[in-house]
Amino acid sequence: MVTFYSHIVKFIFALQLGFTKPQMNHLVTLIHGVILCEGRKTMTQIRRSTNEYRDLSCITRFLKESPWNADHLNHQRTRFITNQIRQLCSDQEEKAVTFLIIDDSQCQKEVSTRHMEGLDFHFSHTEGKSVWSHCVVTSHVVTEHFSFAWDFRPYFRERYCEDHGLSFKSKNDLAVELIQSYPASNDEQVYVLVDSWYTSRKLLDACLQKGFHVIGAFRSNRKLYPAGIGIKANQFAAEYIQSQDLHSVTVDDHTYKIYLYEGQLSDMNHVKVLLSWEDEFDADQTPFCILCTDDDLDLVTIQRYYAVRWKIETGYRYFKDLLGFDQYQLHSCKAIHRYWSIQFMVYNYLEWQRYVWSDRSTMTLGDVVRRIRKEHLGQLVVYVYEQALNEKPLAEVLDTLNIAA
Repeated sequence: MVTFYSHIVKFIFALQLGFTKPQMNHLVTLIHGVILCEGRKTMTQIRRSTNEYRDLSCITRFLKESPWNADHLNHQRTRFITNQIRQLCSDQEEKAVTFLIIDDSQCQKEVSTRHMEGLDFHFSHTEGKSVWSHCVVTSHVVTEHFSFAWDFRPYFRERYCEDHGLSFKSKNDLAVELIQSYPASNDEQVYVLVDSWYTSRKLLDACLQKGFHVIGAFRSNRKLYPAGIGIKANQFAAEYIQSQDLHSVTVDDHTYKIYLYEGQLSDMNHVKVLLSWEDEFDADQTPFCILCTDDDLDLVTIQRYYAVRWKIETGYRYFKDLLGFDQYQLHSCKAIHRYWSIQFMVYNYLEWQRYVWSDRSTMTLGDVVRRIRKEHLGQLVVYVYEQALNEKPLAEVLDTLNIAA
């Protein structure tokens, strides 16, 4: 595997996937290619970036037909990462705080694209409208040292499920699955962070069963029950809240005016509710609404914890702009699901390598990718130099590297 970057190979072997040698070669080729490929990341470009000598159809068959299980790959990946995180936290006397973030993203395609399975119109928060795309609900784990893209579930609209004989699951159902599957330990306190699309009684109950707390945004038209009387949060803010009722809170150089309510929210029996305005209170402005199920957290900590939710948005940006998560041209749902599994592995490898290399300096995943590209080129130069010292024929060296002179 002289043409492969050695750190990538070591990481993949550490996962103990049980792949055959050809399967392992294809997996390393894809991961290596995704990292090295600049610009658009089609299968052709990924293969070309690694100087892979096998035909392109071999790689696509690996994704479409080869007998391996994507769920097993995901399990081995998350098991390895979990063990690494817990080893680092083993010396802590207090419970470690872990954030489990849930959200969804769209992999947009041209409307004229009809040959891919699973495409439908899904609402995009970025575009502010429905777009022709695949939709995937994902979880993201943030700890003191790491920020890992964790797991995912593809989402299909109800009509598509009916047409293809699938059991329909709402986005909230998939979010609950992701929460239930997270392997929490007794030595960590997990906070589930969600935006207003996922804050529901179903999700809160799932978290309660796991011993997790929830910090989530909610829509301002949900009802509070001050003095036992139901009133929408936005109406309550506009008609009853005065400046003297607010707490002034500063979080990361941002100042907020916050009204604190504790009690029933819609069908949720007892939660902390924060009605928040940035800088100055304005009764005519709809407040940003946050709920929290942990009674012990103060206002500053709730605001600071909820801000961690942005990590998943940053993760989506890395996925799409850096790794080409949505640039595939695969036809079957099976192949796409496998490709996403490999993308999550790439992300986890890069995040682990970022931690190893960071020391006291601050590195991004983009910095890691650029360093890998430079070091890989250096490895190839050293290899060629060593072969020249050993008087190996140039033709053999070029053949090994799959390079034409």
